[in-house]
Amino acid sequence: MKAFEIMDKLFALSDKRDFSSTCDTLKAGDGNVDTQKVAVAMFATPKVVNAVKEWGAQLLIVHEPTYYNHMDNHSDEKIECEKRALIEKSGLTIYRFHDHPHYTTPDIIAAGQLKTFDLKGSVEYTDVFDLVRIHLDEPMTPVQLAKRIEEKCGIKHVRICGARDAECTAVSCMFGQPGGVFDELKNEQSEIVITGEACEWSIGEYARDAAELGHKKALLILGHEGSERDGMIYTAKLLEKMCPELDVKYFECGEVYTYTDS
Repeated sequence: MKAFEIMDKLFALSDKRDFSSTCDTLKAGDGNVDTQKVAVAMFATPKVVNAVKEWGAQLLIVHEPTYYNHMDNHSDEKIECEKRALIEKSGLTIYRFHDHPHYTTPDIIAAGQLKTFDLKGSVEYTDVFDLVRIHLDEPMTPVQLAKRIEEKCGIKHVRICGARDAECTAVSCMFGQPGGVFDELKNEQSEIVITGEACEWSIGEYARDAAELGHKKALLILGHEGSERDGMIYTAKLLEKMCPELDVKYFECGEVYTYTDS
């Protein structure tokens, strides 16, 4: 099977198939390459590229940018050039799978994350990009939920802004770094909002102020990797079922942060 044919199967899962302005394009290599082994990852870090090449994959599917900007536009910056040379030498074909998994029903990234969270309650998929709400059967505090996510997802530290000890049942999930996090936090019906990245001086301070003014508001920040990784692991499993003739493997790049206690 050609690499582009594999990607076509994944893109076909989307309710909104639009390539007019998407970042979901070929980033390196040849889309016509015959493919038997497919690697899936969050980021094409140098370590991931080397590991994928050693494994013998022809195709690497990533969720996030390879060259530090959303559309992966090239520049002459030194580090970018070194990385591009490494990828070209590897011979890998790299495709991005970012917009289309968020336009599936249910959202593939959210489905993978929620499966790992394993929370008891009803799930509400919305028309807002990357927004999924969970209505918990039993109340949880933000601290309890953060600890559960750390354990289930292997995240080193989940940061908490706001009412950390309030018992909540309304959880809003906006994984990665979507633009509507602040709007959802301001929603009177929301209690806990989960995201990957957030601006501390605006969104974080809003959550803190709301809590100090007596409102049941909290923001959980998982880090970008931890907030979408299980969605890409889920993508790898979907691909295995869709194309059983392929050898599919997920490659972990790890969180971008390191800590003094590790």
